[in-house]
Amino acid sequence: MSEPRLSFKEMCAKFDVTPRTLRYYEYIELLSPEKEGRSRYYGPRELARMTLILRGRRFGFALEDIRQWLLIYENEGNEAQMKSWIELADRQMVELQEQRKQLDETMQELKELRDLTASSLG
Repeated sequence: MSEPRLSFKEMCAKFDVTPRTLRYYEYIELLSPEKEGRSRYYGPRELARMTLILRGRRFGFALEDIRQWLLIYENEGNEAQMKSWIELADRQMVELQEQRKQLDETMQELKELRDLTASSLG
């Protein structure tokens, strides 16, 4: 029994991405669909990779970081990939905390300016 495969259009719909996004992920070698003529088909490996890519994007990772991380699995195996993931996650947590701090500061400054403006009208 053959493994399930998705067409290009089905892949876009399943992951709610544009055709341009999917083509770009192929171009930068995040995905490698099977090609039959002009058609592309995505098997279980590509579906799993797409899930990881979108999760990584949601966490704010750069596509190149995701690509390198996926390559570790292919070249060095699961344990090396998990160790790399921990390092990436630790670095990203620091980055996200800094972004949160900057956002909190910006919101506080905006609130103070808003309140000052409102009081000058009162």
